[in-house]
Amino acid sequence: MSHHSKRLKTMAKQSSYFECVNCSYQTVKWIGCCPDCKEWNTLDQISTFKTSKQAATISSKLEVHTLDEISMEEQARIVSNCHEWDRVMGGGIVPGSFLLISGDPGIGKSTLLLQISKLISKDFSIIYFSSEESLAQVKLRFQRITQENPNNNNHKNLFFSDHSTLNGVIEICKNKKPNLVIIDSIQNIINDSTNALPGTISQLKESAFMLMKLAKENNIAIIATGHITKEGNIAGPKLLEHMVDGVFYLQKEDQWQTRTLRAIKNRFGSINEIGFFHMKGNGLQEVANINQHLLEETKHAPGSTLVSSLEGSRPIFLELQALTVPVKFGIPQRIITGIDHKHVSLIAAILEKYLHIPLSKHDIFFKISGGLKTKDQTCDLGIALSILSSYFQKPLPAKTIALAEISLTGQIKPVYNIDIHAKECATFGFEQLIVAKDQALQHKNMALKRISTVHELLIFFPADEL
Repeated sequence: MSHHSKRLKTMAKQSSYFECVNCSYQTVKWIGCCPDCKEWNTLDQISTFKTSKQAATISSKLEVHTLDEISMEEQARIVSNCHEWDRVMGGGIVPGSFLLISGDPGIGKSTLLLQISKLISKDFSIIYFSSEESLAQVKLRFQRITQENPNNNNHKNLFFSDHSTLNGVIEICKNKKPNLVIIDSIQNIINDSTNALPGTISQLKESAFMLMKLAKENNIAIIATGHITKEGNIAGPKLLEHMVDGVFYLQKEDQWQTRTLRAIKNRFGSINEIGFFHMKGNGLQEVANINQHLLEETKHAPGSTLVSSLEGSRPIFLELQALTVPVKFGIPQRIITGIDHKHVSLIAAILEKYLHIPLSKHDIFFKISGGLKTKDQTCDLGIALSILSSYFQKPLPAKTIALAEISLTGQIKPVYNIDIHAKECATFGFEQLIVAKDQALQHKNMALKRISTVHELLIFFPADEL
């Protein structure tokens, strides 16, 4: 018998084995370095399950259905009446869905979920499982963010538990049958059937599978919080993100102590939706009109241009700021934040090519005000105008916004969803919209300046005033 056959036979007798998360190498004992891929500390303990136990759980009634036989009963979503939350969720939480919310430590995940629980508990029953904080800590947090006596009877539908075992969570949910279950966090859930520590890959895989099964079979919506790695990704296997119905990130912006809730995956709504919240002493307060705050911080000055970026279904105003300085010596610098630095360098190269402006002999410093970020191609024209405005030291006309793409041939191209942007611009009193010459636009409550090539950008910076 070969050595490999002996190893597999020995593993069959063991209740658990170790598997490399990098190359799937298996061994009965833990070793520091994987013999196959040579990576260190990649072996994770995985429990084995007997086939007889698995077969016993299979339903004896196995059926298939045609599309006509499948019921399409429309279920009402669980609405919190917190508009920022409900919009990111796609209109509310779908019963039976399994959602994952992640973010940096201390970003406000537990605070936000506790506030949402309070709002939803008016009409729905909720169980909040806290595996990271004691119930006394949760009660103290609840009292702080609600500023009311938690001993009153206003929250009869809101229950709390500090059970952290997977079997205990499932048993409580099956008995109580709540509408919503919150698990804070999934990394701290312990599975009694395995000997692995909480947070390991085997624990996360099985916990996620069992919770998903609980949600679908009992029509219980489940929201779990997840830790992130130092790179900013959700800790654990990518399988965790594939298994859930929605993945949401709570992030911090640099200005105003603002938190943004972003939808990265949502089977029941639009992705890339974004909600804004202010962190205050009594918790997270929704910001219903973030564009008003952005415009209040905007200054009309050379190098500044306003654009509109579409986040999901919501247009967000962004102030682009550019600074060009002649190089005295050495290689020109390109210091760019909030947007891909290669993209800004590309726009600068197009301007130099077709307008013969020596930007290659200038340092270019570029940022998006407020620490916000974007990848929207509608910002191309705004980037070009910001750089030119700083180069000529002349501001653009007041209450003007630019929305167009720029091709490598110097042509100004139209953008999609322009009417959504135009409607928002008209709401906030913008007077002029700079767009491509062949841009189709139905919303015509603003003055339009249509241009076809980058050569026409110079009309905003007349030579006699330079």
